[in-house]
This record gives sequence, structure tokens and C-alpha cells, in this order.
Amino acid sequence: MKILLMGNPNVGKSVVFSRLTGINVIASNYPGTTVELKRGRTRLNEKRAEVIDVPGAYSLEPTSKAEEVAVRMLEEGDAVINVVDSTNLERNLYLTLQLKEREVPMVVALNFWDEARHKGIKINIASLRKLLGVPIVPTIAITGEGIRELVASIPSEASPSKVLSEDERWIEIGRIIRESQIVTHRHHTLLEVLGDASVKPLTGIPIAIVVMLATFWVVRLIGEGLIGYGFDPIFDLYEGLVLELSEAMGPGFLHDILIGKLTDGGINFAESMGLLTTGMYVPFAMVLPYVFAFYLALGILEDSGYLPRLAVLIDTLMHRIGLHGLAIIPMMLGLGCNVPGALSTRVLETKKQRFIAATLMAIAVPCMAQIAMIFGLVGKLAGVKGLSIVFLTLFLVWVVLGLLLKHLVKGECPEIFMEVPPYRVPSGLALFKKLWMRIRSFLTTAIPFVCLGVFIVNLLYVLGIIEAMGDLFAPLMTGWLGLPSDAVGALIIGFLRKDVAVGMLLPLGLTASQAVVASVVLTMYFPCVATFVVLIRELGIVDMLKSMGIMVVSAMLVGGVLNLLLNLLGV
Repeated sequence: MKILLMGNPNVGKSVVFSRLTGINVIASNYPGTTVELKRGRTRLNEKRAEVIDVPGAYSLEPTSKAEEVAVRMLEEGDAVINVVDSTNLERNLYLTLQLKEREVPMVVALNFWDEARHKGIKINIASLRKLLGVPIVPTIAITGEGIRELVASIPSEASPSKVLSEDERWIEIGRIIRESQIVTHRHHTLLEVLGDASVKPLTGIPIAIVVMLATFWVVRLIGEGLIGYGFDPIFDLYEGLVLELSEAMGPGFLHDILIGKLTDGGINFAESMGLLTTGMYVPFAMVLPYVFAFYLALGILEDSGYLPRLAVLIDTLMHRIGLHGLAIIPMMLGLGCNVPGALSTRVLETKKQRFIAATLMAIAVPCMAQIAMIFGLVGKLAGVKGLSIVFLTLFLVWVVLGLLLKHLVKGECPEIFMEVPPYRVPSGLALFKKLWMRIRSFLTTAIPFVCLGVFIVNLLYVLGIIEAMGDLFAPLMTGWLGLPSDAVGALIIGFLRKDVAVGMLLPLGLTASQAVVASVVLTMYFPCVATFVVLIRELGIVDMLKSMGIMVVSAMLVGGVLNLLLNLLGV
């Protein structure tokens, strides 16, 4: 039996789903789309049933990809648990009436029952059950209250219903609200005052800055802590095993592919380029800690109710470049690590939006590790002035390129259509479950591609192709970009690790202007191998090739123009 969990966005479906299914959950895309579904198992009358967490929908008259999937899923389900926000009954009942008109067996979960009481909202369950003609169960999903009764109340047959027009539905909703709900006067809580302040530009922008800075600090603290006290010590132990294998294999083609190059008789895991060295170290010790930290922070921002507010706050700016407010997620994640930034582009509805967001993120959003190295290089040679030029240039590229892509890329840019929920304390269980599903998806989908990318780059090194490319592009490097020919090696290494590539520029004796140009070009010209392979998976090979062309052309153009301007200004 298939039980569909349906409701408006932000009504607590994910927490209800966690209570019903436990931890063993499969996350997958609905066929032909990037809309994600979660599937799990529960017990129903001593039998096993499949529970599917359907994407949030306001209506069965689709206005987005998520709602289209919700409508299609309705044809596959045997019963529906309609999760309703008790604090916003009027808005939620529109979908409830539509589901009832489909004559599918349905039970309504009145979630956030405790919040409704706190807000002075009293709902007469008996009256509401009679008016709707379906079972009604109050639930507090965070504590599990009402979940057992909810499962027991799933009917085997649908109740008959008459199809209404849109105007008739709202009239019926008004009648239901009048006869079943009473709202008493009360004062705003501190969280409600803070919630209102979060979406008003005057107060919302300072709050957003504080939240983002705090998020980046926490993510960096957790990520660096996991690397320094967890993964690096593990790889120190692992190094001994690899060195024994290296000695047993001896020099040769297979050694170069699996182990890579040794440094002073030891292994530099970030630069050796071997499949068993760099291929393991980059995804596990360099990327995974930041992926874990950012997904944890993202889950807290999502479940607390802040992320929808940030999306609404920045929606106007994002629409200027063909996106909407939710595109802040890939940009925000990309500042920590471009890999989760690339993975999160799937939150956007259309192919055009995903292409623009992925391309802008890969070109103009440096990861945290690269930012740290840029501060070390440019800050030392050019000071605050040089750093300002680097990040101002990247921001201008982000804006200008976004404006161009909005008009050049075919497709739709729909308006953001979402309800802003009240602030809530995240559920630990739901947070952990969501974090585990995202980490498991990264481990099973992204890491194999990262290893494949490292293998290909290493193979090109062994065959001498990369060295030949360096000689070929040296004139472009020295003439147009004004950089020493040795900087070609840094650009090539940048495909593997951009922060390592910036570090390779330090011994080249760059001038202040060269350091600025090199940092901008390294950020823009190409994503690291981990991001590259994830973008192939998310965009497809054809769109990734288009995005790659935009990256290379824009990096060379901006780098050359910046070089000319800095020389003219004598920087």
C-alpha cells in the first residue's frame, strides 16, 4: 500500500515523515525531473506500507514542477495523509478540499496543535470532522503526539464529494472556518516580532548579514575541526600503508596512476595526484567535512524557518539575473564548498534557473578554502586595496554575467511562490535524518565522480598532455594576462584544488597587480574537479560544456581587461 504524505510547504511534513518511517529512507528524483521524493516504510494494521513524502503543494492546479509531481503522485497513491498547519487553517484547507474532490481515502493531520493553542486558536475537532467528512487527528510531530492515532485513522475508502469551482471552494472554506475555529486576542511573541523583522529590508538585511557571518563561522569551525582532529590523523596513519604499497609496486605507470608522485620520500595527499592518495584525500578529507558542516547548518536554517525569509528578502535582486530568492542557497553553500552548492541547484524549478545558478556559482563564488588562500596571497602583496579589487570584480562579474544569461538562456523564470512559516525550534530527529540522507547521497553519487575526475587528470599528467597544454597556452598567459609562464601550472592544478593552485603562486614572485589578476582568473576559469563532475551530473554533459565555455571565455576576458586597467592605473 502506498501512503502519500501531502500538504502545503512548511507544514511539518518532513517531521511527520520521520516519525512514521524512522531512519531507513530512500531519497530519489521523480522520473524525468529534479524534484526529490523521500520514500520509507511503516506498519499499517500489522502490514508494511510504503510512505512517500510528496513535494509541498498549495494546489492541485500546478504552478511549479513540484506541484506537477504532486499531482502525478496522487494517481499512484492508495491513501493520503494530508498534513495541515493548525495555525493557518484557512490557507491550508484549499488543498484539503481539492484532495477530497479526488475521492481518495484521506486523513487530515492537524499539525502544530500546540502552537495553535499558544496563539489563541481553538479548533473544534468534532465540528471540523463533520464539515469535511474525513478523519481529523491533532498532531505535534516534534514530540510524536497523535502519530499513532493518525496511522490508525487512515480510511480504506474515500468519502463522496462534489467538485467545486475555485470561488465555491473559498466560500466553503469560509463557512468551515466560521463553524469550527475561534481565534482569541493575544500579544505577539518574541519569535513573531523577530520573524516580522527578518523580512523587512531595513531590519532584515542586518539580520541576514549576522546570520550568514555566524553560519560561515560555525561551518568553518566544524569543517576545520573535522579535518584537523579527525581526517588528517586518519590519513597520517593511512600514509604508512600507501608507502608500503608504493615500495612494493616500484616505479612505473601503475604506480603513477595509483600512488602518484612522492615528495621527499613521503606523500603530499593534496598534490600527489594518485587515485589512492589525492583521489581519496580530496573528497573525504577536504570536501566531506565542509559538506557535513554546511548541510547541518542548512538543515537548521531550513527547519527553523529562516531560509524562506532570506529567500523573500533577496528575491528582488535575484530576479534581476533570471533567478528567484531560493537561488541564494547555491550561492551561500558555494562559499563554503562549491560541491554542495552545485548539488543544491536542484531546489530551483526550471532548467534555465539551474543553469544560470550553477554557472554563476562556479564562476564568481570562491570556496572558503580558496578565499583563505587569496587572503594569504593578495593580502600579503596588495593589502586591503588588492583584496577589495578581487572581490569587487567577482561581484560585478556575478551581476553582469547574470544579466546577460537572463536574456541569452532560453526558458522560464517563475516568481517565487512560498509561504513564510513562523520561527520554530528544529527537531533533532528530523535534522539528523535529513543530514544523513544528504551525506549518504554525496557519498554514493558525488565521490565516485570525484575519483573518476582525479584519475583522468592524473592520466593526462602521466601521458604528458597537461605539460604540452602548459607550453601551448604560455603566450596567452604572459601576453594577455600579464602573468609569468610558470603560472600555467597553477591553472592546471586549479582543476584539482583551487586553493592549492593559489598557494603555488606564492613562490613565483608576483607583483601586486599580478596577484590580483591571477586570483580572479583562478576563481573564474574552471571549477575544481569535484565541482566539475557534480555539475555534469546535475546539468548534463551538453549544458556543462556550454557552462564551461562561458567560464573560460569570461575568465580570459575579465583577466585581460583587469590586467590592462591595473597597468593603466599603476596598481
